Amino acid sequence: MATPEKAIKGYIKTSNLYLSIMVAVFIGFIGGVLFSSYRSTGGISTQSASMANTVPLNPQQSQTLAALIQATETTPDNVNAWTQLAHFYFDSGNPQKAIAAYEKSLALDGSRPDVWTDLGVMYRRIGDPKKALECFKHALSINSAHEIALFNSGVVYMHDLNDTQSALKSWEKLIQVNPMAQTPSGQPVKTMLDELKKRSAS
Repeated sequence: MATPEKAIKGYIKTSNLYLSIMVAVFIGFIGGVLFSSYRSTGGISTQSASMANTVPLNPQQSQTLAALIQATETTPDNVNAWTQLAHFYFDSGNPQKAIAAYEKSLALDGSRPDVWTDLGVMYRRIGDPKKALECFKHALSINSAHEIALFNSGVVYMHDLNDTQSALKSWEKLIQVNPMAQTPSGQPVKTMLDELKKRSAS
């Protein structure tokens, strides 16, 4: 999951959120950041998940979408086809359709924590943080060391649910799993966590 340097830096989906506390300190590197999982192709998309509208498709993307839809219709039990369709909708800023495709994919094979994590990001994108957290928890029930689900859980707890202690616990677990974990800006999660603890105690 992590790079050889054991960092999760760069696996980012931004949602343009701002923490309700410590905004001046953390804006731009923790507030509003959600990680997404690796794609099955081995890479990740850097497309923002904060877009208000679906990204217009170019002709090649339209052809890709048509092929993916046809694959799901022709072979409705094809897990990979549903997953790739969901990823397409995720990256093109269509969270509702991404959710439907991810849920179909997971109904066929619910053993993949990366897919649960991406589904959680999409639920948060439509303003349902509790459902997002359920998805991250499901991912963690499959793999308790899933770094992206741990990080995202902390973001949801902190920003959406105003549950600082649960956020800290999620990030503490993350640095136990990977002491070198970083925020998307390159800040060590441990440094961020220490600063949060100091400020919450003051």
